[in-house]
Amino acid sequence: MNLDKFKIAMQYAMPKHAISRLVGKLAAAQAGALTTQLIKLFIKQYKINMREALYEDPAHYKTFNEFFTRPLKPGIRPLAEEEHIVAHPVDGAISQLGDVVDGQIIQAKGHDYSLQTLLGGKEEDVSPFLGGKFACIYLAPKDYHRIHMPVDGVLKRMIYVPGDLFSVNPLTAQNVPNLFARNERVVAIFDTAMGPLAMVLVGATIVASIETIWAGTVTPPAGKDVFSWDYPESGTNAVHLKKGEEMGRFKLGSTVILAWGANEADFLEGELPETITRMGTPFAQRVSA
Repeated sequence: MNLDKFKIAMQYAMPKHAISRLVGKLAAAQAGALTTQLIKLFIKQYKINMREALYEDPAHYKTFNEFFTRPLKPGIRPLAEEEHIVAHPVDGAISQLGDVVDGQIIQAKGHDYSLQTLLGGKEEDVSPFLGGKFACIYLAPKDYHRIHMPVDGVLKRMIYVPGDLFSVNPLTAQNVPNLFARNERVVAIFDTAMGPLAMVLVGATIVASIETIWAGTVTPPAGKDVFSWDYPESGTNAVHLKKGEEMGRFKLGSTVILAWGANEADFLEGELPETITRMGTPFAQRVSA
């Protein structure tokens, strides 16, 4: 057995939820000098550019989670403010992007999976996106881990989908079928000027939690059933977010998947798998524009 096959086999065998929750507790612990030393080692290992961080000194962060979800300095990620432009929602790298064909989207070469399953299983949730576009963006450990709105949106529904916690790195994506549709995830569906927009926050091994700005921590604890919450268009419980506003965050990194409907927006030239993304930069253009 070669090393890659061994790594995949170990993922199937290991107790991923138990390990992830343990890491989550450690990442939330205030351990003083030990926390600071861990953060320094992490910065060195992953070559993190702390000059972009609002607080550059590792000692500022009381927990590893505070460091991992660190805010950036104002203006460090200029926003493409043109109304017809869809902005990148995160720092990361494009894993795959393209058309939703027969309800399927591409995971990796030789691996497709169901968009309906990804969104929680209901036909009513997936139907607006059939024939549309999708994009999958992977956040590496070194990346900024807050997720922002690519366009103005009004939250319509949030769905929690229980699942496994495989790693979402490129090696795993190439070798574990239905990876993103089998991992734990949080789906947010928005109404926007270009039509419905789905943003899927996918959990992974040692991802301690997934949060949204309107609901706080959605997971953990992990559930066994699919849950959904509907939101009004107006009133005190309505959630209206502007392009560039934060919508969620990962405590330890993962993947964001976007989907929108047919004839809504096309990807800009040069947006290809493995392209590095920076939050706020142009990603796609509304077709009506």
